[in-house]
Amino acid sequence: QAQLVESGGGLVQAGGSLRLSCAASGRTFGIYPMGWFRQAPGKEREFVTRITWNGGSTYYADSVKGRFTISRDNAKNTVYLRMNSLKPEDTAVYYCAGSRGWLSSSDEKDYAYWGQGTQVTVSS
Repeated sequence: QAQLVESGGGLVQAGGSLRLSCAASGRTFGIYPMGWFRQAPGKEREFVTRITWNGGSTYYADSVKGRFTISRDNAKNTVYLRMNSLKPEDTAVYYCAGSRGWLSSSDEKDYAYWGQGTQVTVSS
């Protein structure tokens, strides 16, 4: 059974950094695009970033561009999200997602597999 497990969240001061990991199993995730989404308290879940199956192309939401970096290691079935220069408005539960098909998309409807989420809290 396909499974995604996030880790690496925590509490950090504004300006700090965190690296989230997403370990995939039960499906050949290495041939599919992957993405990260987040949901802040009282808000809808929003797209953060995505990466193609081989890491050759990435795309970021404007709010994180230049601060966050997505990467993947298909040999380890793991996707990473490096977050630098964190701001209080980055506080959210971060979710790793596996694409439903070959399309690299920013729409959560195109993702069929989701992790349980990891909390990131940025204090001011």
